[in-house]
Amino acid sequence: MFEGFDALLLARIQFAFTVSFHFIFPALTIGLASYLAVLEGLWLWTGKSVYLDLFRYWIKIFAINFGMGVVSGIVLSYQFGTNWSVFSDLAGPIVGPLMAYEVLTAFFLEAGFLGIMLFGLSRVGKGLHFAATLAVAFGTLLSSFWIIAANSWMQTPAGHTFNEVGQFVPEDWWAIIFTPSFPYRLVHTVLGSYLTTALVVGAVAAWHLLRKHNTHGTRVMFTMAMGMIVVTAPIQIFVGDLHGLNTLENQPVKIMAMEGHFDSHPDGAPLYLFGIPDEENATLRYPIAIPNLGSLILKHSLTAPMDGLETVAREEWPPVAIIFWSFRIMVGLGMLMLALGGISLLAHLRGRLYDWPLLHRFAIVMGPAGFVAVIAGWVTTEVGRQPYTIYGLLRTADSVSPLDAPAVAASLIAFIIVYFAVFSVGIWYILRLMAHAPMPAESGLEGGTAPIRTAGITPAAAVRPDLAIGSDSKGE
Repeated sequence: MFEGFDALLLARIQFAFTVSFHFIFPALTIGLASYLAVLEGLWLWTGKSVYLDLFRYWIKIFAINFGMGVVSGIVLSYQFGTNWSVFSDLAGPIVGPLMAYEVLTAFFLEAGFLGIMLFGLSRVGKGLHFAATLAVAFGTLLSSFWIIAANSWMQTPAGHTFNEVGQFVPEDWWAIIFTPSFPYRLVHTVLGSYLTTALVVGAVAAWHLLRKHNTHGTRVMFTMAMGMIVVTAPIQIFVGDLHGLNTLENQPVKIMAMEGHFDSHPDGAPLYLFGIPDEENATLRYPIAIPNLGSLILKHSLTAPMDGLETVAREEWPPVAIIFWSFRIMVGLGMLMLALGGISLLAHLRGRLYDWPLLHRFAIVMGPAGFVAVIAGWVTTEVGRQPYTIYGLLRTADSVSPLDAPAVAASLIAFIIVYFAVFSVGIWYILRLMAHAPMPAESGLEGGTAPIRTAGITPAAAVRPDLAIGSDSKGE
């Protein structure tokens, strides 16, 4: 199946597959945790039962998604040791603590309060339960903070030095965490998660509106989702522009590849909407371009000069075609999200938010768009960093473990089989939960008979009635 592939390429494919699969779940977990906190807060503030019904509806989906995210994420940390041992050895003194901080702060916070959030609504006070929900929501954001900090250091390394054996060692932790690209990448990622969640919630509500399940909960759900898109989509586009300017400053080769600029443009670069990158001949075939708009976007001047890939050694080029198209997929979906927000705002102003089938069909089609966009953005970021794992300092070819290709291929095939077998069932069950509309008095996870004592400890009366206190039995 993988004949002709070397161990390096297979290790990269394996990491890309597992991290792309994993990224689906945190993208929804981060947004859903905050959404649940908002729903519970509105319920406590207004006393309206519809918010509690929606909370109970979505918390079941959140629980399954959270579990699959944890399981799929565990694999990633093991791959650092199995497939990327040289990288782990050299960068471990910096990347290791950052990932440990994520576990010690974010994951412990989520794990500590998750049980109360999921099962404690009818067993603890409202204030304590809301505090637990806020803690889990904050934990998901804190997890994003540390993971993006580690990845941003690999993109724009700073605050380190080298020891006598060539390892990256910390010199200034503030500089390591708050690298030049970190703020832009963190905000862009979190907003992407919020948009992903809003699109999923909106698609579920639109599905039930089309099926005439026009309950109060469905209408509130659709209103909140479309409102989130109206607000977040333009902010995301603005933040994306700032992120692009930061990338131009710190990783100019990535921008050249994203824009398809094989040649330099001393009098202003065009914006290539489409084209077919030909890396072998260093040209963009069949381009559709808007003159000088590229310079206006990236340097805010129509005549600003832009360097091309011709100014960079070939061995420093990332795979141009991959990130050229992944970037356009991400931006194109972002424009569609903006359009969905604009149309929903128009429908709201016309009083047709709940009875416009065309809008509802559009919302359903856009339901998976957030997942596709965040994966396309991740591909743009990570593939654009090539040929380096630590940009400009450690090449990917020098980071891989000394493994034979068949060993990596075997584990890759195993991952593909297991992932699709296990996670397909989880996703199928989530879709089943989404298939019914939120109803009044929606059941949550806190129902059922709860244990009232420690497992394994049973009152004597239940085992030996004759030994129970107050028994008048004559038995011995």
